[in-house]
Amino acid sequence: MHLSPEQVAIRDTVREFAEAEIRPVAREADETGEFPEAVWDGLADLDLTGLTVPEAYGGFDADRVTYALVNEAVATGALAVATALSVHCLATSCIREFGDESLKEEWLPEMVDGRPVGAFALSEPHAGSNPAEMTTEARREGDEYVIEGTKQWITNGERSGVAVLFAKTDRDDPDSVTQFLVPKDTEGLEVGKREDKLGLRASDTTTLEFDGARIPAEYRLTEEGRGLSAALSILTGGRIGIAAQSVGLAQAALDEAVDYAGEREQFDRPIGDFQAIQHKLAEMQTTVRAGRLLTLDAARRADAGEDVRSAAAMAKYFASEGAVDVTNEAVQIHGGYGYTTDFDVERLYRDAKVTTIYEGTTEIQKNVIARELL
Repeated sequence: MHLSPEQVAIRDTVREFAEAEIRPVAREADETGEFPEAVWDGLADLDLTGLTVPEAYGGFDADRVTYALVNEAVATGALAVATALSVHCLATSCIREFGDESLKEEWLPEMVDGRPVGAFALSEPHAGSNPAEMTTEARREGDEYVIEGTKQWITNGERSGVAVLFAKTDRDDPDSVTQFLVPKDTEGLEVGKREDKLGLRASDTTTLEFDGARIPAEYRLTEEGRGLSAALSILTGGRIGIAAQSVGLAQAALDEAVDYAGEREQFDRPIGDFQAIQHKLAEMQTTVRAGRLLTLDAARRADAGEDVRSAAAMAKYFASEGAVDVTNEAVQIHGGYGYTTDFDVERLYRDAKVTTIYEGTTEIQKNVIARELL
């Protein structure tokens, strides 16, 4: 796919940043479970924390192709960082798309600068793939909404300063889901359990507990009952970002495998001389390239104003499953060393699995694709 000179320059700049600033700290961040805040500040310096924010509010105002290129490049450094950035961008996208002018002026310029960090609170303990089953309620009382309930799997849960919340205005009405903006310091909002995860360990994933949390009525982003359709429209674009991250993660694993195959010797020659290894690398390269093309095609279609629900689903499905396959083979090529924390492929392998789960599981993506076919 043809890229403009500007898109190439942005991609290369972010790749260089990922190589110089993200990869060197990725292993320690994974081991400690601490997000590398200096890296976040670096992303802000590159204006990437304002990636989806209009220029009028100081943002980058990236098109979808550029958004995908940035996500891929950041993920080559560490998926945990790319995930934090993409969720922050989901939050800014919601404010951009659905907030009134006063909310945009209040929140977007500061979020462009990287603080506050944004969170996206949709899932619940018993409502993941079917958000219509959520039970969190935002009850109108005069000029305020009173929020009760629990949200789960919240990326940036500890680090965030503001959350885009989805709640029902009538707990018994599945059509009453509405979108709100909730500052982190709202009384009655508490950060709950931090998940101890297989991968993506430097990215904080928590619950958010709402116990009589009160927000001004003007912090409602959508009309009552329009929140679920808003969430799905934002997530369609988000899936392009996750597909791009999956490609970046797979590319990092492929690069590690190629380097190792050229250095590791068995039977007096590099293992890359053996056809079995060559075939693995060929399959990995093909998977990465196909995932990238699907992702950029979906992004290009989105920029053209097309309905990309199916294209985004295909990109996320193929690229995320491909990331699992490619990282698995990277570990295999490394042999016993690949199973140790001395080599990055072990972390990449653990991180890859979540791409098939968050922002819509593989099974949900197949449902979306099949619905369009039928």
